[in-house]
Amino acid sequence: MERVNETVVREFIFLGFSSLARLQQLLFVIFLLLYLFTLGTNAIIISTIVLDRALHIPMYFFLAILSCSEICYTFVIVPKMLVDLLSQKKTISFLGCAIQMFSFLFLGCSHSFLLAVMGYDRYIAICNPLRYSVLMGHGVCMGLVAAACACGFTVAQIITSLVFHLPFYSSNQLHHFFCDIAPVLKLASHHNHFSQIVIFMLCTLVLAIPLLLILVSYVHILSAILQFPSTLGRCKAFSTCVSHLIIVTVHYGCASFIYLRPQSNYSSSQDALISVSYTIITPLFNPMIYSLRNKEFKSALCKIVRRTISLS
Repeated sequence: MERVNETVVREFIFLGFSSLARLQQLLFVIFLLLYLFTLGTNAIIISTIVLDRALHIPMYFFLAILSCSEICYTFVIVPKMLVDLLSQKKTISFLGCAIQMFSFLFLGCSHSFLLAVMGYDRYIAICNPLRYSVLMGHGVCMGLVAAACACGFTVAQIITSLVFHLPFYSSNQLHHFFCDIAPVLKLASHHNHFSQIVIFMLCTLVLAIPLLLILVSYVHILSAILQFPSTLGRCKAFSTCVSHLIIVTVHYGCASFIYLRPQSNYSSSQDALISVSYTIITPLFNPMIYSLRNKEFKSALCKIVRRTISLS
């Protein structure tokens, strides 16, 4: 009876950049340039890997999947954010918000498991080099990517269902620039503690399980590298892992800060700033870190550029 005169929320209003009203046009230009650069660099990486047969090995297959994931991840969030920066009405429908949350959770969770798969790939390459082509065949690689996507899909579906089955009345002002878990939960009229516990546990497992698998892989990798007879061999082997370790640190650092805190510690301004870093900046730098540190990839890219110029 208390909710008879209350309005059911049918849309949300984004307030993520409302405190920077005078800078929104400048932010639009900066974010648009970063977004276009992200699309361009990831497209170049995917094209290079597809066109050069020398890169048709598991490590580059996973890198291409990572780049594709980054393109999709930014596409879910950034275009809508760019439109809102130039709009007076910064709204998203209730269904649109649910779809956006599901999509970025699916891609983000899949990304976490994909990083664990890439760690496993490095483990096989360094610890079992003679059996690498057998243990990491095309079917195995496809199966690992499918498993990562299946885990991401399942987690995203459960969390999105739990969040949007909560009642939303009256308040629809979302202090964020996209439909993330914490700011949407904050608007719920009734908080189901069981749902919050399940969401927190799922977020913890999505971060902890892949991270644990990565740590186990690198313990074995480090043990194998220390047994190499030459310093040059040890440095060369470890250099193939540095890029992956940097990306793992950035990804799990940001994700842990956002999703592994009690709701009482939620800060909309802090989260918006961190969210900008992992929705715009890290998708730009992640594949670049992998490719620019890799001589084999740079050689393949130069070869394709020369071939393109000669054909034109």
